[in-house]
Amino acid sequence: MGLPRVLATVAVVGLIAIQFIRPAITHPPATAEIQVPAPVKQILRNSCYDCHSNETRLAWFDRLAPANWLVAYDVNTARSHLNFSELGKLPPAVQRGLLYEAVNQVRLGAMPLPRYRQVHPGATLTPAQLATLEQYLQPFAPTPAPLPAPTLQPAAARAQQGSAVPAPLQTVANEPNGFAFLPDYKNWKPISTTDRGDNDSLRLILGNDIAVKAIADKNIQPWPDGATFAKIAWQAVPDEHGILHPGKFIQVEFMVKDKTRYAATAGWGWGRWRGSDLKPYGSGAGFTSECVNCHRPVRNNDFVYTLPIERNGQEGSAQ
Repeated sequence: MGLPRVLATVAVVGLIAIQFIRPAITHPPATAEIQVPAPVKQILRNSCYDCHSNETRLAWFDRLAPANWLVAYDVNTARSHLNFSELGKLPPAVQRGLLYEAVNQVRLGAMPLPRYRQVHPGATLTPAQLATLEQYLQPFAPTPAPLPAPTLQPAAARAQQGSAVPAPLQTVANEPNGFAFLPDYKNWKPISTTDRGDNDSLRLILGNDIAVKAIADKNIQPWPDGATFAKIAWQAVPDEHGILHPGKFIQVEFMVKDKTRYAATAGWGWGRWRGSDLKPYGSGAGFTSECVNCHRPVRNNDFVYTLPIERNGQEGSAQ
């Protein structure tokens, strides 16, 4: 038997042997599916459920090792980030917000994963399907009834009503990963605004001096170490003319660039504090994977979503 035949025989035997090494892909019952209209549900079933639900269906070539190893990893990872079979147990507003994030990933071409689309072309959403999802999530429609303008009350009155008293900025607890609150953010410069129509929120993005200088110098690919952003979110409150104004404070988030210190999280440190009592977000240090995955579609922009815009021939805002 010649060497080529020996090698071919070894390869065949090895391929057969590894078929017995199969990572587990469980199929628990779907007891709390996402609550959406039937056309939206059908699109999600066709394009998303095979990875992002408990109802995974495998093509014959997905069952063959070593491809099966990658499939199992992708499915288990996908479920840990977003599982449509369990999303229904969350409040409707949270379900809508998570679906908004998912549709944004599709719009940016990050989902379905490019390598998955190559062998599962049927998972690719058509423009019409994407339009159906976007129409369901149409920002600010229908327009909510105007709300009375928020009134400022003494701390004692807020406490009596059961609302949290604002925390002193210098005493705010660190995030579980050790990321410290940055109380000086209120002195930074505004560099952008964004909104989220799915949850009726407005955001103001501030940058520290390093970020502002990087914008002026067009030095943002990548952003320099020390560049820091704060994103402040409020509820969007429409007035009698339908114009939106910031209402109740929701949260403040930070991104700090340090490619060495935060090498494990795409070169950025992440932190989020919610509510007027500025409670750190996340139950453990691993919450940063959620931040990185949300920003992964813009990794070619150094994980920053809003690029600087040109104003009078010079670039302006970011994040």
